[in-house]
Amino acid sequence: MLEQTVFELSSPGRSGHALPGCDVPVKPVDSLLPGAALRPDLSGLPQVSENDAVRHFIRLSTLNHHVDKGFYPLGSCTMKYNPKVNEDLARLPGFTGLHPLQGESSCQGALLLMRRLGEALSEIAGHDAVTLQPVAGAHGELTALMMVRAHFRKLGQDRATILIPDSAHGTNPASAAIAGFKAVTIKSNAEGLLDPGDLRAHISADVACVMLTNPNTLGLFERSIVEIARIAHDAGALLYMDGANLNAMMGIVRPGDMGVDLMHFNLHKTFATPHGGGGPGGGGVSCTAALAPFLPSPTVGERKTENGKTECFFDFDKPDSIGRVHSFFGNFLVMVKAYAYIRMMGGRGLRDASVNAIISANYVMRALENDYDLPFKTHCKHECVLSGLRFRDQGVKTLDIAKRLLDYGFHAPTIYFPLIVPEAIMIEPTETESQETLDLFIDAMKKIAREIAETPELVKTAPHNTPIGRLDDVKAVKQPNLRYGGVCN
Repeated sequence: MLEQTVFELSSPGRSGHALPGCDVPVKPVDSLLPGAALRPDLSGLPQVSENDAVRHFIRLSTLNHHVDKGFYPLGSCTMKYNPKVNEDLARLPGFTGLHPLQGESSCQGALLLMRRLGEALSEIAGHDAVTLQPVAGAHGELTALMMVRAHFRKLGQDRATILIPDSAHGTNPASAAIAGFKAVTIKSNAEGLLDPGDLRAHISADVACVMLTNPNTLGLFERSIVEIARIAHDAGALLYMDGANLNAMMGIVRPGDMGVDLMHFNLHKTFATPHGGGGPGGGGVSCTAALAPFLPSPTVGERKTENGKTECFFDFDKPDSIGRVHSFFGNFLVMVKAYAYIRMMGGRGLRDASVNAIISANYVMRALENDYDLPFKTHCKHECVLSGLRFRDQGVKTLDIAKRLLDYGFHAPTIYFPLIVPEAIMIEPTETESQETLDLFIDAMKKIAREIAETPELVKTAPHNTPIGRLDDVKAVKQPNLRYGGVCN
């Protein structure tokens, strides 16, 4: 069925409203707005009834896959389920009506929320101080590396190298380069982990920091992290942890207790604040007391007033600060949602979320290990990485498998990442999906594996049951056609 555009539904004279006559003085619109802001000819605008307009946009909305509609096997990276109560709280007028230029005395509730959120994140990380200014994971990485640079400049040391495992997130080397460092890659060992021996071979007085994603992008916990921290510290370097995968650790182990000097959080991943479609995120950074002077300014402080009351304030008294990394104070409503989630879950609840995420990922991995290649046999954390490499002889790629999944009603998982696994299929079920949902996904993946063996062309030409059929991926990038919603097969 061809979905018409709202312009094609238009019929001259049709309207979706009937307004009563105006009972107040009327002024011509051209007396209120400059001519450049006015549209002289309205004939090109669609003229549709309310009924047609509502049905049109409802039909379009059902074509989208979203977390309220179905399972996202690419997990917390983009579309973890977010409790609706968090959305309700973030819409409270006292929060939505705030302005960043308000005086401190008029927004004490908001400042206290930021202060308490920072304390909670510091406790979860095992650190002493935090900034909430960064608004995404990569932004947090860059902020942390700017702090690393400021720290060594304060010591009078010009360290220029960052060591990054090949199992790290791809933004790590980019952040290092933007911060003015040289990124050097450390290869994973046969177990998919950072080899302490290889790290010793690369460590030197020029290394400022070791950037570690833990668990790494293979979904594996870096078992030697305490030794890795010792190697870095013995050389005078710092250990930074990419906190994007904290969903497998929170409440179980604290990065600071393992020797991590600073890390970033992804509030939009771990703490259930929506980030899908590039929406606002939160990439706060926590650190040890030794690095706290370099945090972006201002942070939220707390002090006693003359009458003995406690008040919060923006602390600008930070002479060693790297300065602002974002206009004003960060994405505040994201902070509201994260704080609500933490308070609602409590310490035990956060731990249970991590445990459930780990159980779900291992359940999926073990169910599919005989149908797909499993590069690393050990138990995973919150995500597992399979491979479609065995299907090359049938001419089937991981991309084909992802597209075929759409026919079974599932969004595709992350594919071709991490880069160190050929034909990678990264699956992260998160903690909120039921066993029944996971079983349906597993069943679909098994059916696709059988289809590849019996009718590979069916998979190579997928999807077949979606509003838009198989696209020419190259042409879609070079010559996008955004006019139609597509044709149902």
